Amino acid sequence: MAAQSAAAAAGPSTGAAADARRRWLIGAVICTAYLMVGLDLTVMNIALPSAQRALDFSNADRQWIVTAYALPFGGLLLFCGRLSDLIGRKRAFLIGLLGFAAASAVGGAATNFEMLVTARACQGAFAALLSPSCLALLATTFTDPKERAKAFGVFSGVVASGSGVGLIIGGALTSGLSWRWCMYVNLLLAAVAFFGGMALLQDQPKSGARMDIPGVLLASAGMFAVVLGFSNAHNGWGETSTWGFLAAGAVLLVAFSVWQTRAAHPLLPPRIVLSRTRGAAYFTVLLVGIGFFGILMFLVYYMQTILGYSAITSGCALLPMIAITPVGTSVGAIKLLPKFGPRPLITGGLLISAAGMAGLTRIDADSAYATHILGPVLLVGIGMGLIYGAALSAGTSGVAPQDAGIASAVISTGQQLGGAIGTALLNTIAATAATDWLVGHVTGTPTVQDLHLASIHGDTRVFWWCTAIFGFGAVVSALLLRGGPLPAPAGAPAPKPSEQAEAARS
Repeated sequence: MAAQSAAAAAGPSTGAAADARRRWLIGAVICTAYLMVGLDLTVMNIALPSAQRALDFSNADRQWIVTAYALPFGGLLLFCGRLSDLIGRKRAFLIGLLGFAAASAVGGAATNFEMLVTARACQGAFAALLSPSCLALLATTFTDPKERAKAFGVFSGVVASGSGVGLIIGGALTSGLSWRWCMYVNLLLAAVAFFGGMALLQDQPKSGARMDIPGVLLASAGMFAVVLGFSNAHNGWGETSTWGFLAAGAVLLVAFSVWQTRAAHPLLPPRIVLSRTRGAAYFTVLLVGIGFFGILMFLVYYMQTILGYSAITSGCALLPMIAITPVGTSVGAIKLLPKFGPRPLITGGLLISAAGMAGLTRIDADSAYATHILGPVLLVGIGMGLIYGAALSAGTSGVAPQDAGIASAVISTGQQLGGAIGTALLNTIAATAATDWLVGHVTGTPTVQDLHLASIHGDTRVFWWCTAIFGFGAVVSALLLRGGPLPAPAGAPAPKPSEQAEAARS
Protein backbone atom coordinates (compact mmCIF):
# COMPACT_ATOMS: atom_id res chain seq x y z
CA MET A 1 0.00 0.00 0.00
CA ALA A 2 2.82 2.34 0.90
CA ALA A 3 4.58 1.48 -2.36
CA GLN A 4 1.44 2.28 -4.34
CA SER A 5 1.11 5.60 -2.54
CA ALA A 6 4.74 6.42 -3.27
CA ALA A 7 4.32 5.53 -6.95
CA ALA A 8 1.19 7.63 -7.18
CA ALA A 9 2.99 10.54 -5.60
CA ALA A 10 5.96 10.14 -7.92
CA GLY A 11 3.80 9.68 -11.02
CA PRO A 12 3.01 13.32 -11.88
CA SER A 13 6.57 14.42 -11.16
CA THR A 14 8.00 11.63 -13.30
CA GLY A 15 5.57 12.44 -16.11
CA ALA A 16 6.43 16.13 -15.97
CA ALA A 17 10.14 15.32 -16.13
CA ALA A 18 9.58 13.06 -19.14
CA ASP A 19 7.58 15.78 -20.90
CA ALA A 20 10.35 18.30 -20.21
CA ARG A 21 12.98 15.92 -21.63
CA ARG A 22 10.84 15.43 -24.72
CA ARG A 23 10.47 19.18 -25.23
CA TRP A 24 14.22 19.72 -24.98
CA LEU A 25 14.89 16.90 -27.42
CA ILE A 26 12.46 18.59 -29.79
CA GLY A 27 14.38 21.82 -29.25
CA ALA A 28 17.64 20.07 -30.16
CA VAL A 29 16.06 18.69 -33.35
CA ILE A 30 14.78 22.14 -34.31
CA CYS A 31 18.18 23.75 -33.69
CA THR A 32 19.91 21.08 -35.80
CA ALA A 33 17.54 21.75 -38.70
CA TYR A 34 17.95 25.51 -38.50
CA LEU A 35 21.73 25.23 -38.22
CA MET A 36 21.65 23.57 -41.65
CA VAL A 37 19.69 26.50 -43.09
CA GLY A 38 22.04 29.05 -41.52
CA LEU A 39 25.16 27.24 -42.72
CA ASP A 40 24.04 27.35 -46.32
CA LEU A 41 23.72 31.12 -46.26
CA THR A 42 27.53 31.31 -46.24
CA VAL A 43 29.10 27.86 -46.51
CA MET A 44 29.33 28.04 -50.32
CA ASN A 45 30.90 31.51 -50.31
CA ILE A 46 34.34 30.17 -49.41
CA ALA A 47 33.87 27.11 -51.65
CA LEU A 48 33.03 29.21 -54.73
CA PRO A 49 36.56 29.48 -56.18
CA SER A 50 37.01 25.69 -56.00
CA ALA A 51 33.56 25.04 -57.47
CA GLN A 52 34.27 27.53 -60.25
CA ARG A 53 37.48 25.75 -61.22
CA ALA A 54 35.82 22.33 -61.09
CA LEU A 55 32.74 23.24 -63.14
CA ASP A 56 34.42 25.89 -65.32
CA PHE A 57 31.90 28.73 -65.07
CA SER A 58 32.64 32.43 -65.50
CA ASN A 59 33.05 35.18 -62.91
CA ALA A 60 29.79 36.69 -64.12
CA ASP A 61 27.99 33.42 -63.37
CA ARG A 62 29.61 33.01 -59.96
CA GLN A 63 27.20 35.29 -58.10
CA TRP A 64 24.26 33.10 -59.13
CA ILE A 65 25.47 30.30 -56.84
CA VAL A 66 24.65 32.61 -53.93
CA THR A 67 21.71 34.46 -55.50
CA ALA A 68 19.94 31.25 -56.57
CA TYR A 69 19.66 30.29 -52.90
CA ALA A 70 18.60 33.73 -51.70
CA LEU A 71 15.87 34.39 -54.29
CA PRO A 72 13.44 31.55 -53.53
CA PHE A 73 14.31 31.70 -49.83
CA GLY A 74 13.34 35.35 -49.56
CA GLY A 75 10.52 35.24 -52.09
CA LEU A 76 8.64 32.24 -50.70
CA LEU A 77 8.97 32.81 -46.95
CA LEU A 78 5.57 34.39 -46.34
CA PHE A 79 3.80 31.82 -48.49
CA CYS A 80 5.60 28.93 -46.79
CA GLY A 81 5.00 30.40 -43.35
CA ARG A 82 1.25 30.37 -43.93
CA LEU A 83 1.49 26.98 -45.65
CA SER A 84 3.02 25.49 -42.50
CA ASP A 85 0.03 26.83 -40.55
CA LEU A 86 -2.36 25.16 -42.98
CA ILE A 87 -0.80 21.72 -43.56
CA GLY A 88 0.62 21.28 -40.07
CA ARG A 89 4.09 22.24 -38.89
CA LYS A 90 5.37 18.71 -38.40
CA ARG A 91 4.54 17.90 -42.01
CA ALA A 92 6.07 21.17 -43.24
CA PHE A 93 9.18 20.54 -41.16
CA LEU A 94 9.71 17.00 -42.50
CA ILE A 95 9.00 17.97 -46.12
CA GLY A 96 11.45 20.84 -45.81
CA LEU A 97 14.15 18.55 -44.44
CA LEU A 98 13.69 15.90 -47.15
CA GLY A 99 13.65 18.46 -49.94
CA PHE A 100 16.68 20.31 -48.60
CA ALA A 101 18.65 17.07 -48.25
CA ALA A 102 17.73 15.92 -51.78
CA ALA A 103 18.73 19.29 -53.27
CA SER A 104 22.02 19.19 -51.35
CA ALA A 105 22.80 15.72 -52.70
CA VAL A 106 22.16 16.91 -56.26
CA GLY A 107 24.29 20.01 -55.71
CA GLY A 108 27.17 17.99 -54.32
CA ALA A 109 27.07 15.70 -57.35
CA ALA A 110 26.72 18.59 -59.84
CA THR A 111 28.57 18.10 -63.12
CA ASN A 112 27.94 21.56 -64.54
CA PHE A 113 26.95 25.09 -63.58
CA GLU A 114 23.27 24.68 -64.45
CA MET A 115 22.93 21.62 -62.22
CA LEU A 116 24.52 23.40 -59.25
CA VAL A 117 22.40 26.54 -59.66
CA THR A 118 19.21 24.49 -59.90
CA ALA A 119 20.14 22.60 -56.73
CA ARG A 120 20.85 25.84 -54.89
CA ALA A 121 17.48 27.25 -55.97
CA CYS A 122 15.73 24.13 -54.67
CA GLN A 123 17.66 24.44 -51.41
CA GLY A 124 16.37 27.99 -51.05
CA ALA A 125 12.77 26.94 -51.72
CA PHE A 126 12.83 24.17 -49.11
CA ALA A 127 14.67 26.46 -46.67
CA ALA A 128 11.73 28.85 -47.01
CA LEU A 129 9.45 26.03 -45.80
CA LEU A 130 11.82 24.80 -43.11
CA SER A 131 12.80 28.11 -41.53
CA PRO A 132 9.39 29.41 -40.35
CA SER A 133 8.25 25.93 -39.32
CA CYS A 134 11.32 25.67 -37.04
CA LEU A 135 10.55 28.89 -35.19
CA ALA A 136 6.80 28.17 -35.09
CA LEU A 137 7.43 24.70 -33.62
CA LEU A 138 9.71 26.24 -31.00
CA ALA A 139 7.13 28.88 -30.10
CA THR A 140 4.30 26.35 -29.74
CA THR A 141 6.37 23.65 -27.99
CA PHE A 142 7.70 25.85 -25.19
CA THR A 143 4.85 27.73 -23.51
CA ASP A 144 6.16 27.92 -19.93
CA PRO A 145 7.81 31.36 -19.65
CA LYS A 146 11.02 30.08 -18.03
CA GLU A 147 11.45 27.19 -20.45
CA ARG A 148 10.51 29.41 -23.37
CA ALA A 149 13.21 31.91 -22.43
CA LYS A 150 15.84 29.16 -22.28
CA ALA A 151 14.69 27.59 -25.54
CA PHE A 152 14.74 30.89 -27.40
CA GLY A 153 18.13 31.63 -25.91
CA VAL A 154 19.61 28.43 -27.33
CA PHE A 155 17.85 28.84 -30.68
CA SER A 156 19.00 32.47 -30.91
CA GLY A 157 22.60 31.36 -30.49
CA VAL A 158 22.16 29.02 -33.46
CA VAL A 159 20.56 31.78 -35.55
CA ALA A 160 23.20 34.36 -34.69
CA SER A 161 26.20 32.09 -35.19
CA GLY A 162 25.01 29.87 -38.05
CA SER A 163 26.38 32.06 -40.84
CA GLY A 164 29.74 32.44 -39.10
CA VAL A 165 29.96 28.69 -38.52
CA GLY A 166 29.24 28.28 -42.23
CA LEU A 167 32.39 30.23 -43.08
CA ILE A 168 34.50 28.01 -40.83
CA ILE A 169 32.98 24.73 -41.98
CA GLY A 170 33.15 25.86 -45.61
CA GLY A 171 36.85 26.62 -45.28
CA ALA A 172 37.61 23.37 -43.47
CA LEU A 173 35.67 21.14 -45.86
CA THR A 174 37.01 22.87 -48.98
CA SER A 175 40.61 22.72 -47.76
CA GLY A 176 40.49 19.21 -46.28
CA LEU A 177 38.11 17.37 -48.63
CA SER A 178 36.33 19.07 -51.52
CA TRP A 179 33.91 21.92 -52.16
CA ARG A 180 31.26 19.22 -52.77
CA TRP A 181 31.28 18.37 -49.06
CA CYS A 182 29.91 21.84 -48.36
CA MET A 183 26.72 20.40 -49.85
CA TYR A 184 27.02 16.82 -48.63
CA VAL A 185 27.37 17.88 -44.98
CA ASN A 186 23.67 18.79 -45.07
CA LEU A 187 22.74 15.14 -45.51
CA LEU A 188 24.06 14.27 -42.05
CA LEU A 189 22.30 17.21 -40.38
CA ALA A 190 19.05 16.55 -42.25
CA ALA A 191 19.08 12.84 -41.30
CA VAL A 192 19.51 13.62 -37.60
CA ALA A 193 16.74 16.24 -37.67
CA PHE A 194 14.37 14.14 -39.81
CA PHE A 195 14.46 10.98 -37.71
CA GLY A 196 14.35 13.06 -34.53
CA GLY A 197 11.32 14.93 -35.87
CA MET A 198 9.56 11.70 -36.89
CA ALA A 199 10.02 10.27 -33.40
CA LEU A 200 9.37 13.34 -31.25
CA LEU A 201 7.11 15.81 -33.03
CA GLN A 202 3.37 15.46 -32.73
CA ASP A 203 0.89 16.48 -35.40
CA GLN A 204 -0.47 19.88 -34.52
CA PRO A 205 -4.02 20.89 -35.40
CA LYS A 206 -4.35 22.68 -38.70
CA SER A 207 -5.69 26.20 -38.65
CA GLY A 208 -9.02 26.92 -40.28
CA ALA A 209 -7.63 29.74 -42.42
CA ARG A 210 -7.53 29.60 -46.20
CA MET A 211 -4.63 30.43 -48.47
CA ASP A 212 -4.71 34.00 -49.76
CA ILE A 213 -3.79 33.34 -53.40
CA PRO A 214 -3.64 37.01 -54.55
CA GLY A 215 -1.59 37.80 -51.45
CA VAL A 216 0.80 34.93 -52.17
CA LEU A 217 1.34 36.12 -55.75
CA LEU A 218 1.86 39.76 -54.77
CA ALA A 219 4.13 39.03 -51.79
CA SER A 220 6.24 36.38 -53.50
CA ALA A 221 6.67 38.40 -56.70
CA GLY A 222 7.45 41.55 -54.70
CA MET A 223 10.04 39.89 -52.48
CA PHE A 224 11.55 38.09 -55.47
CA ALA A 225 11.94 41.40 -57.32
CA VAL A 226 13.44 43.22 -54.32
CA VAL A 227 15.99 40.50 -53.56
CA LEU A 228 16.91 40.20 -57.25
CA GLY A 229 17.25 43.97 -57.57
CA PHE A 230 19.63 44.21 -54.64
CA SER A 231 21.52 41.14 -55.85
CA ASN A 232 22.06 42.85 -59.22
CA ALA A 233 23.34 46.07 -57.61
CA HIS A 234 26.93 44.98 -58.26
CA ASN A 235 26.23 45.92 -61.89
CA GLY A 236 25.51 49.49 -60.80
CA TRP A 237 22.54 51.31 -59.29
CA GLY A 238 21.73 52.94 -62.61
CA GLU A 239 21.23 49.65 -64.42
CA THR A 240 17.72 48.55 -65.34
CA SER A 241 18.44 45.16 -63.77
CA THR A 242 18.83 46.97 -60.45
CA TRP A 243 16.38 49.85 -60.18
CA GLY A 244 13.80 48.23 -62.45
CA PHE A 245 13.43 45.21 -60.19
CA LEU A 246 13.55 47.36 -57.05
CA ALA A 247 10.81 49.65 -58.38
CA ALA A 248 8.67 46.69 -59.44
CA GLY A 249 9.18 45.06 -56.05
CA ALA A 250 8.18 48.21 -54.21
CA VAL A 251 4.98 48.56 -56.26
CA LEU A 252 4.06 44.90 -55.71
CA LEU A 253 4.69 45.08 -51.97
CA VAL A 254 2.60 48.26 -51.65
CA ALA A 255 -0.20 46.51 -53.54
CA PHE A 256 0.23 43.52 -51.21
CA SER A 257 -0.08 45.77 -48.14
CA VAL A 258 -3.28 47.34 -49.47
CA TRP A 259 -4.74 43.95 -50.34
CA GLN A 260 -4.06 42.60 -46.84
CA THR A 261 -6.45 45.19 -45.39
CA ARG A 262 -9.26 43.93 -47.66
CA ALA A 263 -8.67 40.19 -48.02
CA ALA A 264 -11.09 37.86 -46.21
CA HIS A 265 -8.21 35.52 -45.26
CA PRO A 266 -5.05 37.68 -45.49
CA LEU A 267 -1.70 35.98 -45.96
CA LEU A 268 -0.17 38.37 -43.41
CA PRO A 269 -2.91 39.65 -41.11
CA PRO A 270 -2.23 43.33 -40.31
CA ARG A 271 -2.56 42.53 -36.60
CA ILE A 272 0.72 40.60 -36.81
CA VAL A 273 2.87 43.55 -37.84
CA LEU A 274 0.94 46.45 -36.31
CA SER A 275 1.85 45.44 -32.77
CA ARG A 276 4.52 47.85 -31.49
CA THR A 277 6.52 45.06 -29.89
CA ARG A 278 6.44 42.70 -32.86
CA GLY A 279 6.92 45.50 -35.39
CA ALA A 280 10.00 46.76 -33.56
CA ALA A 281 11.37 43.20 -33.40
CA TYR A 282 10.92 42.70 -37.16
CA PHE A 283 12.58 46.05 -37.90
CA THR A 284 15.47 45.16 -35.60
CA VAL A 285 16.06 41.85 -37.40
CA LEU A 286 16.07 43.72 -40.73
CA LEU A 287 18.72 46.19 -39.52
CA VAL A 288 20.82 43.45 -37.97
CA GLY A 289 20.71 41.57 -41.28
CA ILE A 290 22.08 44.67 -43.03
CA GLY A 291 24.78 45.51 -40.52
CA PHE A 292 25.97 42.00 -39.71
CA PHE A 293 27.25 41.61 -43.27
CA GLY A 294 29.90 44.16 -42.35
CA ILE A 295 31.47 41.41 -40.26
CA LEU A 296 30.77 38.35 -42.38
CA MET A 297 31.81 39.82 -45.70
CA PHE A 298 34.16 42.78 -45.38
CA LEU A 299 36.13 41.66 -42.34
CA VAL A 300 36.77 38.22 -43.85
CA TYR A 301 37.77 39.84 -47.15
CA TYR A 302 40.11 42.24 -45.30
CA MET A 303 41.79 39.42 -43.37
CA GLN A 304 42.37 37.37 -46.52
CA THR A 305 43.46 40.08 -48.98
CA ILE A 306 45.25 42.54 -46.70
CA LEU A 307 46.51 40.46 -43.78
CA GLY A 308 47.12 37.35 -45.89
CA TYR A 309 45.00 34.93 -43.84
CA SER A 310 43.94 31.67 -45.48
CA ALA A 311 40.27 30.79 -45.83
CA ILE A 312 40.31 28.50 -42.80
CA THR A 313 42.36 30.97 -40.73
CA SER A 314 40.02 33.86 -41.44
CA GLY A 315 37.07 31.66 -40.53
CA CYS A 316 38.72 30.61 -37.27
CA ALA A 317 39.41 34.27 -36.50
CA LEU A 318 35.65 34.63 -36.09
CA LEU A 319 35.46 31.74 -33.60
CA PRO A 320 35.57 34.04 -30.53
CA MET A 321 32.53 35.91 -31.85
CA ILE A 322 30.70 32.65 -32.55
CA ALA A 323 31.61 31.28 -29.11
CA ILE A 324 30.59 34.41 -27.19
CA THR A 325 27.23 34.77 -28.94
CA PRO A 326 25.58 31.93 -26.96
CA VAL A 327 26.82 33.61 -23.78
CA GLY A 328 24.92 36.73 -24.80
CA THR A 329 21.81 34.72 -25.56
CA SER A 330 22.07 32.83 -22.26
CA VAL A 331 22.45 35.95 -20.16
CA GLY A 332 19.89 37.88 -22.20
CA ALA A 333 17.09 35.49 -23.11
CA ILE A 334 17.34 33.26 -20.04
CA LYS A 335 18.27 35.61 -17.19
CA LEU A 336 17.24 39.12 -18.24
CA LEU A 337 14.36 38.84 -20.72
CA PRO A 338 11.81 37.32 -18.29
CA LYS A 339 12.47 40.12 -15.79
CA PHE A 340 13.03 43.21 -17.91
CA GLY A 341 11.50 42.46 -21.29
CA PRO A 342 13.03 42.95 -24.75
CA ARG A 343 13.59 46.72 -24.79
CA PRO A 344 16.79 46.98 -22.70
CA LEU A 345 18.24 43.85 -24.34
CA ILE A 346 17.62 44.87 -27.95
CA THR A 347 18.62 48.50 -27.38
CA GLY A 348 21.69 47.52 -25.34
CA GLY A 349 22.68 44.80 -27.82
CA LEU A 350 22.52 47.24 -30.72
CA LEU A 351 24.65 49.78 -28.83
CA ILE A 352 27.23 47.11 -27.94
CA SER A 353 27.33 45.95 -31.57
CA ALA A 354 27.72 49.56 -32.69
CA ALA A 355 30.70 49.92 -30.35
CA GLY A 356 32.25 46.79 -31.84
CA MET A 357 31.79 48.08 -35.38
CA ALA A 358 33.29 51.43 -34.39
CA GLY A 359 36.31 49.56 -33.01
CA LEU A 360 36.87 47.91 -36.40
CA THR A 361 37.32 51.31 -38.03
CA ARG A 362 40.83 51.38 -36.49
CA ILE A 363 42.17 48.69 -38.87
CA ASP A 364 45.12 49.42 -41.15
CA ALA A 365 47.54 47.51 -43.37
CA ASP A 366 49.58 46.24 -40.40
CA SER A 367 46.82 45.55 -37.87
CA ALA A 368 47.37 42.74 -35.39
CA TYR A 369 44.49 40.37 -34.71
CA ALA A 370 44.78 40.60 -30.91
CA THR A 371 44.82 44.40 -30.76
CA HIS A 372 42.55 45.46 -33.63
CA ILE A 373 40.11 42.63 -34.39
CA LEU A 374 39.56 40.36 -31.38
CA GLY A 375 38.00 42.96 -29.06
CA PRO A 376 35.54 44.37 -31.62
CA VAL A 377 34.33 40.95 -32.79
CA LEU A 378 33.76 39.90 -29.17
CA LEU A 379 31.61 43.00 -28.65
CA VAL A 380 29.60 42.25 -31.79
CA GLY A 381 29.13 38.65 -30.66
CA ILE A 382 27.78 39.71 -27.26
CA GLY A 383 25.52 42.28 -28.91
CA MET A 384 24.15 39.77 -31.40
CA GLY A 385 23.38 37.33 -28.63
CA LEU A 386 21.40 39.91 -26.66
CA ILE A 387 19.54 41.09 -29.77
CA TYR A 388 18.50 37.78 -31.29
CA GLY A 389 17.27 36.19 -28.07
CA ALA A 390 14.98 39.15 -27.36
CA ALA A 391 13.95 39.83 -30.97
CA LEU A 392 12.88 36.26 -31.72
CA SER A 393 10.83 36.11 -28.54
CA ALA A 394 9.27 39.52 -29.16
CA GLY A 395 8.53 38.71 -32.80
CA THR A 396 6.33 35.76 -31.83
CA SER A 397 4.95 37.27 -28.62
CA GLY A 398 1.18 37.49 -28.29
CA VAL A 399 0.56 35.60 -31.53
CA ALA A 400 -2.25 33.04 -31.67
CA PRO A 401 -1.01 29.48 -32.29
CA GLN A 402 -2.64 29.42 -35.74
CA ASP A 403 -0.55 32.48 -36.75
CA ALA A 404 2.79 31.27 -35.35
CA GLY A 405 4.03 30.14 -38.77
CA ILE A 406 3.38 33.42 -40.55
CA ALA A 407 4.79 35.47 -37.65
CA SER A 408 7.94 33.34 -37.75
CA ALA A 409 8.13 33.82 -41.51
CA VAL A 410 8.16 37.61 -41.07
CA ILE A 411 11.26 37.30 -38.87
CA SER A 412 13.02 35.14 -41.45
CA THR A 413 11.96 37.53 -44.21
CA GLY A 414 13.57 40.40 -42.31
CA GLN A 415 16.83 38.43 -42.09
CA GLN A 416 16.81 37.60 -45.80
CA LEU A 417 15.83 41.07 -46.96
CA GLY A 418 18.38 42.62 -44.61
CA GLY A 419 21.11 40.38 -45.98
CA ALA A 420 20.23 41.29 -49.58
CA ILE A 421 20.14 45.00 -48.80
CA GLY A 422 23.35 44.78 -46.78
CA THR A 423 25.25 43.02 -49.55
CA ALA A 424 24.26 45.59 -52.17
CA LEU A 425 24.38 48.72 -50.02
CA LEU A 426 27.66 48.00 -48.25
CA ASN A 427 29.35 46.82 -51.47
CA THR A 428 28.41 50.09 -53.13
CA ILE A 429 29.63 52.14 -50.17
CA ALA A 430 32.95 50.28 -50.09
CA ALA A 431 33.53 50.55 -53.84
CA THR A 432 32.69 54.26 -53.93
CA ALA A 433 34.92 55.04 -50.95
CA ALA A 434 37.84 53.07 -52.44
CA THR A 435 37.47 54.85 -55.80
CA ASP A 436 37.30 58.27 -54.13
CA TRP A 437 40.47 57.49 -52.17
CA LEU A 438 42.37 56.51 -55.32
CA VAL A 439 41.22 59.65 -57.13
CA GLY A 440 42.30 61.85 -54.24
CA HIS A 441 45.64 60.17 -53.42
CA VAL A 442 47.04 58.54 -56.56
CA THR A 443 48.18 59.91 -59.89
CA GLY A 444 48.83 57.45 -62.66
CA THR A 445 48.59 53.70 -62.28
CA PRO A 446 47.98 52.67 -58.65
CA THR A 447 50.41 50.24 -57.03
CA VAL A 448 49.40 47.14 -55.10
CA GLN A 449 49.95 49.09 -51.89
CA ASP A 450 47.69 51.88 -53.16
CA LEU A 451 44.96 49.38 -53.93
CA HIS A 452 45.29 47.87 -50.46
CA LEU A 453 45.04 51.28 -48.81
CA ALA A 454 42.00 52.12 -50.92
CA SER A 455 40.38 48.83 -49.96
CA ILE A 456 41.04 49.50 -46.27
CA HIS A 457 39.49 52.95 -46.66
CA GLY A 458 36.40 51.32 -48.17
CA ASP A 459 36.23 48.77 -45.37
CA THR A 460 36.46 51.39 -42.63
CA ARG A 461 33.74 53.43 -44.35
CA VAL A 462 31.53 50.32 -44.28
CA PHE A 463 32.22 49.77 -40.59
CA TRP A 464 31.24 53.37 -39.82
CA TRP A 465 27.99 52.86 -41.73
CA CYS A 466 27.33 49.66 -39.78
CA THR A 467 27.96 51.62 -36.58
CA ALA A 468 25.37 54.17 -37.67
CA ILE A 469 22.86 51.47 -38.67
CA PHE A 470 23.10 49.77 -35.29
CA GLY A 471 22.92 53.13 -33.50
CA PHE A 472 19.80 54.08 -35.45
CA GLY A 473 18.27 50.72 -34.59
CA ALA A 474 18.97 51.33 -30.89
CA VAL A 475 17.06 54.63 -31.01
CA VAL A 476 14.11 53.10 -32.87
CA SER A 477 13.88 50.09 -30.55
CA ALA A 478 14.04 52.28 -27.47
CA LEU A 479 11.14 54.37 -28.79
CA LEU A 480 8.93 51.59 -30.16
CA LEU A 481 9.34 48.68 -27.75
CA ARG A 482 7.15 48.69 -24.69
CA GLY A 483 8.81 48.39 -21.32
CA GLY A 484 8.41 45.40 -19.04
CA PRO A 485 8.32 41.63 -19.59
CA LEU A 486 6.53 40.05 -22.51
CA PRO A 487 3.05 38.61 -21.85
CA ALA A 488 2.86 34.87 -21.22
CA PRO A 489 2.02 32.88 -24.36
CA ALA A 490 -1.44 31.43 -24.84
CA GLY A 491 -1.67 28.09 -23.10
CA ALA A 492 1.16 28.82 -20.67
CA PRO A 493 0.67 27.47 -17.14
CA ALA A 494 -0.24 29.98 -14.48
CA PRO A 495 2.69 30.97 -12.25
CA LYS A 496 2.87 29.41 -8.82
CA PRO A 497 2.38 31.67 -5.79
CA SER A 498 6.05 31.27 -4.88
CA GLU A 499 7.05 32.39 -8.37
CA GLN A 500 4.70 35.39 -8.16
CA ALA A 501 6.28 36.38 -4.85
CA GLU A 502 9.76 35.98 -6.31
CA ALA A 503 8.82 38.13 -9.32
CA ALA A 504 7.37 40.80 -7.02
CA ARG A 505 10.58 40.89 -4.97
CA SER A 506 12.70 41.24 -8.13
